[in-house]
Amino acid sequence: MAKSSKYIGLMSGTSLDGVDAVLVDLSKFSPQLNTTHSHPIPSHIRQKLIELTHPDWTGSLASIGTIHQQLGKLFADSVNELILKSKVTPQEIIAIGSHGQTVWHQPDGSHPFSMQLGDANLIAELTNITTVADFRSRDIAAGGQGAPLVPAFHQSVLSHPVKNRAILNIGGIANITYLPSSNNRSNISGFDTGPGNGLVDAWINKCKQEEYDKNGAWAASGEIKPDILDILIADPYFKLPPPKSTGKEAFNLAWLEKVLGKKLHEYKSKDIQATLTELTAKTIADNIHNDCEELFVCGGGIHNLFLIERLKQHLPHVPIASTEALGINPDWMEAIAFAWLAKQTIEGKAGNLPITTGAKNFRILGATYQYTPPSF
Repeated sequence: MAKSSKYIGLMSGTSLDGVDAVLVDLSKFSPQLNTTHSHPIPSHIRQKLIELTHPDWTGSLASIGTIHQQLGKLFADSVNELILKSKVTPQEIIAIGSHGQTVWHQPDGSHPFSMQLGDANLIAELTNITTVADFRSRDIAAGGQGAPLVPAFHQSVLSHPVKNRAILNIGGIANITYLPSSNNRSNISGFDTGPGNGLVDAWINKCKQEEYDKNGAWAASGEIKPDILDILIADPYFKLPPPKSTGKEAFNLAWLEKVLGKKLHEYKSKDIQATLTELTAKTIADNIHNDCEELFVCGGGIHNLFLIERLKQHLPHVPIASTEALGINPDWMEAIAFAWLAKQTIEGKAGNLPITTGAKNFRILGATYQYTPPSF
């Protein structure tokens, strides 16, 4: 019997729109997507996470421990639902790669760290599957940003021999991977460009109590305000050279209120939404290499039609398409990447790219929570 190469990837992003779970076969060059499952995040957990990531949060260690356990069980439930759909047994799966829920990302300063919640002990215990988690900490320990981690996966499976291409993921935060062709002497690069869906989701939630701007329709009904955009884009993060990474602890409603002050309420709320969408589009476009020949988009932002339209306006000479054209569904790209990262860990292979994270060298990432069947 051939050895199994089935892995599960779990991704719960900064948009808090659900837990993405995928079962993939990684025996071939291109990942073979077997089964997918999107598991909702209960509203009470979602609200706790929103509160926890607010810069002025004043909760307790007990509340962090509680949500760590709640998320662990939620992730395990996601896996078990996925397995039921797939009709594959847990014994056929080598490992789960769990990204965890990021609640704080602070890769710079004297005490750098990145905190993801979702107890992997519980995931392994409740699924009977070995689980790999905490992928970012080892890269940070080696002097890196701990993010983005997906460029290593992109390089492995999405590089083109003669075309220079970029892979853009638009989640709560947007990150980009530039993949030069094999005959191009440029180096691969990958970093967070800044806000993705995070700010537009937060603003529409505040103004209209909706979780996201469907198709970007509300933003499209507004008018982009150049003076507001100039203030927002003056944030020092956008001028930092890579390697760099960020999160919702930096770009959030508190940040928006601080940098805009009274101006935030001098315009129609839909105009602010249009301008926030433009901020995402422009900060992405400003980081696309001049020699980039094609751009492929994944993540929830692919469904924001106004955002994609603005990207095309900024990049008229770069063909823009969904990663579906490369054989990878844009909604499942990151979950597949963490299944791949789990495989790297299990096989004792590096999961980071020092050139993109800034780490001193290649490192095997993650902690492994072994499921060992009972013996008598």
